[in-house]
Amino acid sequence: MLTVVLALIAVGFAIGWPMTMIMRRVGARFRALDTPGSRGHIKQEIRPVPNTGGMAIYLAVALPMLAGILAILFVPASVWEERLPAAAPHLPRLGETLPTAIALLVTMSCLHLLGLIDDRRPLGPYIKLGVQIAAAALMAIWFDVRLLELLDDTIPGASIVITVVWIVAITNAINFLDNMDGLAGGVSAIAAGLLMAATIINEQWFIAATLALLLGGLIGFLMLNFPPAKIFMGDGGSLVIGFLLAVLTARTTFYHADLGGAWYGVFMPVIILAIPLYDFASVTLIRIRQRKSPFVGDQQHFSHRLVQRGLSKRGAVIVIWSFAAVTGIGGVSLGQLEPWQAALVFVQTGLVLLTIAILEYTGRKSARKDRAL
Repeated sequence: MLTVVLALIAVGFAIGWPMTMIMRRVGARFRALDTPGSRGHIKQEIRPVPNTGGMAIYLAVALPMLAGILAILFVPASVWEERLPAAAPHLPRLGETLPTAIALLVTMSCLHLLGLIDDRRPLGPYIKLGVQIAAAALMAIWFDVRLLELLDDTIPGASIVITVVWIVAITNAINFLDNMDGLAGGVSAIAAGLLMAATIINEQWFIAATLALLLGGLIGFLMLNFPPAKIFMGDGGSLVIGFLLAVLTARTTFYHADLGGAWYGVFMPVIILAIPLYDFASVTLIRIRQRKSPFVGDQQHFSHRLVQRGLSKRGAVIVIWSFAAVTGIGGVSLGQLEPWQAALVFVQTGLVLLTIAILEYTGRKSARKDRAL
């Protein structure tokens, strides 16, 4: 089954790369270009670049998922045993996962459509937030996509609320991160790869397979999105990526008393997604402190702040990719580590974030002194 999962990376890439090239031409032909509403830029930052790349990422995941769902529904078990013997023993489990897979495909399709519309005609933050909450609630309430289910024994419904907040937060964290060439795509690819490794360790093959498709699609997209970008993903891509990462991490079993592992394994997705969460939290706090809406885009993201400190845009993107990899690698096998080893992972992640925060604070303080002089 591991071979199948790894092969799906190639499948996602084989769809994502050519579709990105096609969507670049389609976007240029129909003038579907970057707009202030599509990425929250100030007017001076708008570039005549198509923002239709999200469709390529979406199709890289959605088409194989649809094919897999149809195969499970209509292909006899004997054919699976003959043509794909490695997957045949997992058919009963895949059959149990089928309703969740269909619901995931439908909800991510709705968010993709929402993003495509917003990229052309800005809908406003609260409409998008409402749809995200509805999609998250659907997955949490009716399809058993839950975080921290053990809390329900003490506070009924707590896991549903936590899961909805998590899905909406990660969806918006990736959406916020889409503010510089190659940034959201690269960080998401790193996260998808590390989460895929974690689910392979846990032998959760449906989740690993979906992450493999996402990883392949993102690599294909980055072939044209690495700075200087020739195409952007737009909200049609960032909403899908964030939603997928959030739902798949919520669907992953990081700790279960009967399956082994340690309780602190539940923090694995937080560690892997620490950098997107840092950007989301820091820019939100900055905007609130300035009495601005946290949903109105500006040039105060982590990447922009690095550029203001003297890095080039490409340099800022590579630095953030590196931070995402450093924090994320430690989280892959978190639940399988001894307590003292897990403590080192938490300390490492905390020190990385603390170092970033200190450097940012001292940089702002130095800049204020220079302006005063």
